[in-house]
Amino acid sequence: MLKEMAIKNLTVFSDSNLKFSKNLNVIVGENGTGKTHLLKMVYSIVSVCTEGSKPHSREPTKASLQVRIADKLIGVFRPESLGRLARRKQGRERCDVQISFFNNVNNVAFSFATNSKTEVSIETLPQQWGDTSPVYLPTRELLTIYPNFVSVYEGHYLEFEETWRDACLLLGTLIKRGPTEKVIRELLSPLEEAMEGSIELDKSGRFYLKNSNGRMEMPLVAEGLRKLGMLARLIATGVLMNKGYLFWDEPEANLNPRLITRVAKSILDLSNNGIQIFIATHSLFLLRELEILLSQKKHRSIKPMFFGLHKKDDEVSVLQGPTMDDIGDIASLDEELEQSDRFLKDEN
Repeated sequence: MLKEMAIKNLTVFSDSNLKFSKNLNVIVGENGTGKTHLLKMVYSIVSVCTEGSKPHSREPTKASLQVRIADKLIGVFRPESLGRLARRKQGRERCDVQISFFNNVNNVAFSFATNSKTEVSIETLPQQWGDTSPVYLPTRELLTIYPNFVSVYEGHYLEFEETWRDACLLLGTLIKRGPTEKVIRELLSPLEEAMEGSIELDKSGRFYLKNSNGRMEMPLVAEGLRKLGMLARLIATGVLMNKGYLFWDEPEANLNPRLITRVAKSILDLSNNGIQIFIATHSLFLLRELEILLSQKKHRSIKPMFFGLHKKDDEVSVLQGPTMDDIGDIASLDEELEQSDRFLKDEN
């Protein structure tokens, strides 16, 4: 599992050190404060450091890793050149990134210059590959675009970020059978209850929502339910089971409050099941729901970490701690609270 990430001169971040929880990590901030950039950076590195764990893979080498990291960052962030990810400031010519795991043999550190096209320099080489691939869920649902998306993506140049391709590959994984079926069923039940059906991948390569009334093709299903469907599919295939990583950008997007409560519960259930979770949000409703659930006996073993992103002038600083009180005032959340106060005042 991830322990911490130190970054210098990455996009809007000057110098930040994020210390992660083994369970749940929540990144909170306004638009433009770099929430997604943090998720994508961590995901990219974990993805690269686990893709070599396949049978007969060679041990990591600097030559191979620097190519893989550069390719992944370009594929995930989609900059015109790698150096565009480096924060431009006089006297600062490089971006430095260091990822530490609780198992130190997986640690990796690298840097790249502001004028770099496709090259990174490896400072710390992992001694071995990681053994669990991460999952990244973007703000958009992917079940409707799944048919033939991977083959088209790999055969043509498309301006879609690589996280979409990665997620589609995992969505197409076969349903998991065996000893873990009982746990999978327990995790799936609340999601399928909310969707009023189960997700089915047809031989034609299209996803459907199946229930007692038959099958409904995904484009006809509400987008919020499709987002739940992605999570349900990844649970059903066993991808999100027994150790691993889930990165989810704005899980609340396009969901009504009732469905957000389901998502919050599933996030904590997965965390209880050994998944290290990273989410980025600016939803006060989701944050409150997580706090309510974390106070319940069932979830008290979960040790969360919250990260508050604060923009001042042209850079972003990070406040972090185990509670929402540790991350300072987030303007977007304060606006929601202020609106509630104005509404109650007008009612009185």
